[in-house]
Amino acid sequence: MLRINAERLIRDLLHLRAFGSQSSGVVRPAFSQADMQARYWLREQFEQAGLTSRIDGVGNVLGFSPHPGKALLIGSHADSQPTGGWLDGAMGVIYALEIAKSLSESDSYRHLPVDIVALQDEESRFIGCLGAKSLTGVLDDHVVRHATDKDGIRLVDALEAAGLSEVPRERLDRTRYIGFLEAHIEQGPTLEVNSKRIGIVTEIVGVRGLKAIFRGQQNHAGTTMMALRRDASTALYAFAHRINQVFAAHAAERSVWTMGRAKLVPNATSIIPGYAELDLQFRDASESQLDRFTALAYETADEIAKSSLVGVELIEARSPVAPSKMSESLYSYLERSARQHVPNAWIHMPSGAFHDAGVMADFMPSAMLFIPSIGGISHDFAEDSHRDDLILGCQVMATAVVDLLASC
Repeated sequence: MLRINAERLIRDLLHLRAFGSQSSGVVRPAFSQADMQARYWLREQFEQAGLTSRIDGVGNVLGFSPHPGKALLIGSHADSQPTGGWLDGAMGVIYALEIAKSLSESDSYRHLPVDIVALQDEESRFIGCLGAKSLTGVLDDHVVRHATDKDGIRLVDALEAAGLSEVPRERLDRTRYIGFLEAHIEQGPTLEVNSKRIGIVTEIVGVRGLKAIFRGQQNHAGTTMMALRRDASTALYAFAHRINQVFAAHAAERSVWTMGRAKLVPNATSIIPGYAELDLQFRDASESQLDRFTALAYETADEIAKSSLVGVELIEARSPVAPSKMSESLYSYLERSARQHVPNAWIHMPSGAFHDAGVMADFMPSAMLFIPSIGGISHDFAEDSHRDDLILGCQVMATAVVDLLASC
């Protein structure tokens, strides 16, 4: 069995954390100075693991094994949320690095072909899963030319500032790979609540987003009688309340929905809002369940419009993301390894968050492994995992990698 170096694993995780470190988290958005510094360090580390390493034209850091045969690709993303946790994405990158280093030191396993990758912009500063989309050939050049971040900075300018505008983009050779493995913190409470230490991901949920637009009549808050008001905010509140009722009545076990952004115009205490917006997002592993929620949202919009003096319109707020099935032929090796290391402390589970593996799954067989997040917290400086779980997750993946490649 391939044994990882636990001390080195934690040391490398902490070293990567130092790039953009702030409080207990990191500020390392894609193409920031901290992000690019981290990528140059990762390139050096990939080379020290015996890999041929380069940074491609969208910032992916790739490490290629010199050994022949069908290879396994392992990795995750190295960028962070604007105020992010230190393990989101980074853990999967360092797992890949540690496995590559451990293989290079092993007389028995150094011949196994493992490529590793630190992907770029999974967190959607410019384009969600930018690096994975580029590597798999689904990145639209028109979208690249016009992409901006929330501050109006253009992606093409960020690439130029990072010294990447003339660097070729890498494209993966589908015929080279058995598949892709990604390790990640769960970013939720399921493992911790159920006293499990490893999650084997069976699917990544799909995501849909709708924007509800409410058009009423702006007016004076003191002189307009209640019966005569065309209050956009009242319609918004009624819609939100009704969505919670009907979605709950038709939800599957792991269905979730969020109304995380609202806008009132003019947003003043003494003025009846004449216009309002509400963003509705919902997720499920079943396409039919997503269709059901979509239909319910439109029915609810019609219901609110008919029962009020306010016009209600629903529009698509984001491109739909379809659910992604993970490869059972791949995750069976993660399952076998989990049984070996923690026989009664692992479960199958869906991923409620989207990941690079969801893009990769459309290109080649893919699988994911989760470890617990303390308190279920992520996308926050408080994000953390227990050191024993960090070490265990890497060992489970290392064992699965060796078993998988040895069987080919």
